[in-house]
Amino acid sequence: MIKTARMLRASAFLSAFLLASAVLAADRVQLTTPVSGVVKEVYVQVGQRVKKGDKLLALDDAIFQARVMEAEAGLARVKQEADDADREFKRAQELYDRGVSSTTEFDAAKLRHDRATATAREAEARLIIAQKNLEYCVLKAPFDGVVKVREAEPGMYVPANLNPPILIVLGKIR
Repeated sequence: MIKTARMLRASAFLSAFLLASAVLAADRVQLTTPVSGVVKEVYVQVGQRVKKGDKLLALDDAIFQARVMEAEAGLARVKQEADDADREFKRAQELYDRGVSSTTEFDAAKLRHDRATATAREAEARLIIAQKNLEYCVLKAPFDGVVKVREAEPGMYVPANLNPPILIVLGKIR
C-alpha cells in the first residue's frame, strides 16, 4: 500500500514535470534564417528583452542586394520585349481582321506575345523571390520576448539546409 502511494506520487510528479517541460518548450522558440550567409551583426545579448519586429541579427546582404538588382534589370528587359510583342500582336490582329495577312503570320505574332507575357511573369516571380531573400537577411523577433540563448556570432556561416543551426532562442514574456 505504501509502495503504491509512493508510485502514484512519483507518477504524479513525473506527469507534472513533463507538463511543465512541455509548457516551457512551448514558451521557447528556436530561430534561424531561411537563407544561407555570413552573420554580419548580432544585435542582442542573452537576457535582453525584445519587442516583436526588433532586429536580432543580420547576415551580409551584398549578394542578395545584387540579386535584387539583377532581377529588376531582367524584369525591365523582358517587359520591354513583352510591350514590343504586344504591339506586334495588335498590328497582326488588325491586319488579319482586314484580310491582309495570313493565319500563319497572326499565329506567329500571338505565340510571340504569349511567350513574352509568360517570360515577364517569370521575371516578376524572380524579383519577388530575390526581394524576399534579401528581407530574410535580417532575423527579427516574431513576438515580444527575452533572449534565452545566443548561438550566433559575427563571421559565422549559416547554411540554409534541412538542419540549419539554431541562432537565437527566444522565450515568450508572460
